[in-house]
Amino acid sequence: MAIKLTKAQLEEYNGTGGKPPYIAYQGKIYDMSQSAVFKDGKHFNHDLGFDLTDDILNSPHDEEVLEKFPVVGELVD
Repeated sequence: MAIKLTKAQLEEYNGTGGKPPYIAYQGKIYDMSQSAVFKDGKHFNHDLGFDLTDDILNSPHDEEVLEKFPVVGELVD
């Protein structure tokens, strides 16, 4: 079942405290549990538990890097 999280709730999903590591991109929430680049909870200056839409749009790669990670829900207001 897909979950719905606000940005404030998403911050709790940073891979600590027993909650899985999630990020959001364009309203979708991705489970980054299998991500090697977020292994330590950070990828460059990007943290787990945040909406990374602007960061990905301005990065050297595009959203295709997220295709291998499952969408588990949606970001809501």
